[in-house]
Amino acid sequence: MAIVLFLTLTAATAERRVALVLGNSQYQHAAPLANPARDAKAMVERLQNLGFEVVSGFDLTKQQTQATVAQFAKQVRGADVALFFYAGHGLQVSGNNYLLPVDAALEDETSLDFEAVSVDFIMRQMSRETSIRLVFLDACRDNPLADVLAKTAGVKGASSGLAEIGIEDGGAGTLVAFAASPNQLAYDGSGDHSPFTTALLQHIGESNVSITEAMNRVTSDVFKATAGKQRPWTNVSLTTEVVLHKVDLNAPLIVGEANTPPDEASSGTRSSAQNDDQLALDILRAKIPKLATEGPIFFDRPFTFGEPAIDGKSIAQLIKGEPLFSPVEGLDKSVWEGKHCDACHEWNETRLCEQAKNFAANDVSVLRLQHPLGTRFKVALARWAQGGCK
Repeated sequence: MAIVLFLTLTAATAERRVALVLGNSQYQHAAPLANPARDAKAMVERLQNLGFEVVSGFDLTKQQTQATVAQFAKQVRGADVALFFYAGHGLQVSGNNYLLPVDAALEDETSLDFEAVSVDFIMRQMSRETSIRLVFLDACRDNPLADVLAKTAGVKGASSGLAEIGIEDGGAGTLVAFAASPNQLAYDGSGDHSPFTTALLQHIGESNVSITEAMNRVTSDVFKATAGKQRPWTNVSLTTEVVLHKVDLNAPLIVGEANTPPDEASSGTRSSAQNDDQLALDILRAKIPKLATEGPIFFDRPFTFGEPAIDGKSIAQLIKGEPLFSPVEGLDKSVWEGKHCDACHEWNETRLCEQAKNFAANDVSVLRLQHPLGTRFKVALARWAQGGCK
């Protein structure tokens, strides 16, 4: 019996999307930050589920950062959507913004050129032959290295809060979002993610929501979460509506074993392009594994997935357990092995339902990317969402 999922191939999946995600926590010359690396890893997963090719790095030195940005610069060229997310220490000097690798010491003004990374430099790399550019900077945390530069080295205009970034014309436009207003500080947060990243993860991929509306929601959430002490700020110059997760809610697709493609010669009513599209859909459908359970799926009731490692357990049990696969492709085992899934993702029934709806509405996320609990877990979540997340 085929699995029925409400999946949609939209124009968005035809876009080429490339992202650079950096997160620095383990600073060598300043106290470590609790959340940035976790923030960045969670953002990698979120963006991959939205169809982005992601170049990422965590706790990088200046040399490693340059190599990662260089890789991104090559990969992003010609992309429809270029995105940059950074979490960690940053500072401004005389209106110029800098991001700090983990080995930055900043003993004098010369250190900026050799130890820091200019935000303008990264934005130049993401502006080559790209249509839309989205920048998210969670880098306004209280920064002791900025104080060193301002007081000990005597550098004027050095401070933790980032400065406003001007936007150049070109392509369909640019959006730059800061965790806090210009020249203001942001909170690292007491949870697994900063207030800004928590809200961004929640809203950046909501179905049929434009990126500008998503940022309005992020601002509202952060303002409430910090009792009005932190207000994100966004500079927007977009000439077209940008929606990262377009869903046609009236277009159900049956996912299961591939049907035999119709005979093009006997059809006579379909164009060659339509036949190619249908064939591509059938191939994608055939790659989604079936579940051993055919009935409805409930959050707290054990069932058989058809995967021995997780069979006989409920969704509620599994999200409290350990991942079977890396949550981020290429991530060293020492980072995720033996950890608990809900600690990494802040999973609970409500948050998981939202993610499950994405799986039910986006076949690319189901097919292309491994899940920490396996692909059949994704298929089960999609069916759970289809049944109303009961």
